[in-house]
Parts: sequence; C-alpha cells; structure tokens
Amino acid sequence: MSTLIDFILHIDDHLVNIVNTFGNSAYLILFAIIFIETGAVILPFLPGDSILFAAAALAANATYNLNVGIFIVLFLVASIAGDSLNFFFGSKFGELIPRHRILGKFIKEKDLNKAREFFEKYGAMAIFLGRFMPIIRTLIPFVSATSNFPYQRFAKYNIPACIVWVAICCGAGYYFGNIPVVQDNFSMVIIGIVVISLIPAVIGYIKTKFAPSKE
Repeated sequence: MSTLIDFILHIDDHLVNIVNTFGNSAYLILFAIIFIETGAVILPFLPGDSILFAAAALAANATYNLNVGIFIVLFLVASIAGDSLNFFFGSKFGELIPRHRILGKFIKEKDLNKAREFFEKYGAMAIFLGRFMPIIRTLIPFVSATSNFPYQRFAKYNIPACIVWVAICCGAGYYFGNIPVVQDNFSMVIIGIVVISLIPAVIGYIKTKFAPSKE
C-alpha cells in the first residue's frame, strides 16, 4: 500500500522514469495501466485520473518527446475496452467473483452494494457519472452487467463518458501541468485531483449514512 501511495504522490517522477527506461514503450505501459484499472475488476485503486493528467503534462514538455494525441487515443481505447471487459466479467461471473476465496478479497460485497445503490439511484446516468469517480468507475460496468443491463445501452452512456473523462484529464494536464506553480507543487495537485474525484462518493455515503430510516 505504501508503494501505491508513493506512486500516486510522485507519479510525475515515476512516469519520467518509465519514459526514460522504456522509451516509446511507455505508451503501451500506460495504456495497460488504464485498461487494467477497470478491465481487471479487482484493481479499482489504480490512479487513472492522475496518470492521464501527469502523462499529458509530460507530453506538453518538449524534453520528453511524447505525443499527447497518441496518449489521448490510447487512453480512450483503454478506458472503453477496459469497461467492456469488466461488463463481460459481470455478465459471465457476476455472482462468482465476490464469493471467490482469493478474488473476493479484492472486490468486496460491501463495495458492490455501494455501486448498486449508486446505480439504482441514478439509473443509466450512473454509467456516465461513475467514470469520474475512483473505485465506483471500476464497479459500475460490473454492476450494470449483473443488473441485466443491455451492453448496447451501457455503451451508449459509457463511450461519451470515456471521451469526456480523457478530454478533461489530458486537457488539464497538457495546459496546466507545466505551469511553474503546478510543477513545484505537483504532489499537492495530484492529491487535489484525488480529493475532488472522491467528493461525489463521500457526499453519497454521507447522505446514505445519515438519511432518515424508512419505517
């Protein structure tokens, strides 16, 4: 866990190391991370928002010779494909994964219940809104599938959500990531991104926790 926290807080340094070590293969490495974030179902804690922001910030810096357009295309494909694979897992193994002796340690029933409540509250819009919420975005495709939601309708909301998510995160990183004050306080900016992205989930939890009980 400490390694993950260090990776998130100093993601710019880690991405620089990846680029310097693997060159153009860094595109594929970051593609894989974004794909796995939702596609693997059991890894909802990967920092997708921060990776998009930091990667675009590096692309804006001529020193690293990276193309932000390639990042945008790869991240878009990775997010849509990851959600689609996640949906497939939900439709085929929805009841088995949470009860599995090993996989159940990563995707817990209580987290699924929160995602189900979110889905029930917002309906199809939960697919769009969930893309902008860490953890929830990994569970929503899975929950949608277990709720017998048609994939065609899922894709109708998921694809626009992925487009907007990639555009916002990469756009912000590209245009603001290399401003001196942002560079000097990059860790704080990343923490801010994480906090802001968690606000909707926290508000939803508080409302559920303190909502008057229905007799």
